[in-house]
Amino acid sequence: MRRSLVILTSVLATGALTLTACGSRDDSGDGDNAEGTTLTIGVDAPLSGENSTTGLGIQYGAQIAVDDANKNKLVPGVTFKLKAYDDKAQPATGQSNATAITGDKTAVGAVGPLNSGVAQTMQQVFASADMVQISPSNTNPELTQGKNWQTDKKRPYPTYFRTATTDELQGSFAAGYAYNKLKKKKAFVVDDKQTYGAGLAKIFNEQFKKLGGAVVQTDHVNTGDKDFGSLVTKIKNSGADLVYYGGQYDESALITKQLKDGGVKAPLFGGDGMFASTYIETAGASAEGDLVTSVGVPADTLPAAKTFIETYKAKGYKGDYGAYGAYAYDATTAIIKAVKAAVDANNGDVPSDINKLRSSVVDEVQKSDFEGISGKVAFDEYGDTTNKQLTVYQVEKGAWKAVETGTADLG
Repeated sequence: MRRSLVILTSVLATGALTLTACGSRDDSGDGDNAEGTTLTIGVDAPLSGENSTTGLGIQYGAQIAVDDANKNKLVPGVTFKLKAYDDKAQPATGQSNATAITGDKTAVGAVGPLNSGVAQTMQQVFASADMVQISPSNTNPELTQGKNWQTDKKRPYPTYFRTATTDELQGSFAAGYAYNKLKKKKAFVVDDKQTYGAGLAKIFNEQFKKLGGAVVQTDHVNTGDKDFGSLVTKIKNSGADLVYYGGQYDESALITKQLKDGGVKAPLFGGDGMFASTYIETAGASAEGDLVTSVGVPADTLPAAKTFIETYKAKGYKGDYGAYGAYAYDATTAIIKAVKAAVDANNGDVPSDINKLRSSVVDEVQKSDFEGISGKVAFDEYGDTTNKQLTVYQVEKGAWKAVETGTADLG
């Protein structure tokens, strides 16, 4: 069924948008676009403040993809430009950024955001503009499968995709590793009350108990908290041999430090929100032995990602590419390849109507099927990646080390 096109009020006010204003174009009609057209891809992530280490990894992962596409002339006659937006991990800011991106008459798609809670405020904006949005890091199942995803999966927005697998798989994979490999039997589960953290902790809780483990207690913290003394006391008195945390590295790094200072020897285990070099830098020696799960396989083990990593380092880009840089590269490449398909289908010309181009890009992204630097890039009927690989990392000698890669057992 064709998607109904709902154009934002700001777009209606400007009339029909065309690409003739975004760069000189060849008007000879021969399809060469000799003088070229510039198209913009927006990237939204926390580029300052909390979560900025991983947010910057997304920005620069996308930038390298744009640079590679332009260098290789992936779409003849088209130059791609990346425009970065800082959402500061705030849902309201993300929504404003989405409005800005869709209001840009040269924009054909967006990469991001980092946080699932931010994505919830952006999805409707992109859907209304019929513009593709691909997140390299959102993991909350509701974003693609609806609020009742556990019993009745329904895709809310056909314009939303992701190259990261879901918390259903990540939480279950962590629970299986904790129970079967680490032989942990008593878990204390904590979350930061946010969409991502609470959802991930809930799934770990359910799966750990299903496997035979005991969740001795649950608790919550607030983002921005610095003093976790009362939480440390609760965990110490609980007898837990594992602490599972659903949330980001900002709070978890302080929690593990205060746990170890308080005499708690149980390791802290979390999701990909903790998977950043900043976690180790902040926690110091207290991070030793802590664990996380993250999407896919380690980027530095993939031959296709070798050049990407070399480029990232050579450019001196800030942030951490390890968690989502490769997935941002592949998300950006999926949009660029979709533009190429849309241009090819239009006899080599960039469609002059931006709305037509955006709609075509959404359709072509759904058909994606290529080998990216993070592995196979393809999407199922919900917009979820078909790449279900996950990896457990553990802090060893002050660095994250991959200890097991596999897929979740949901049985």
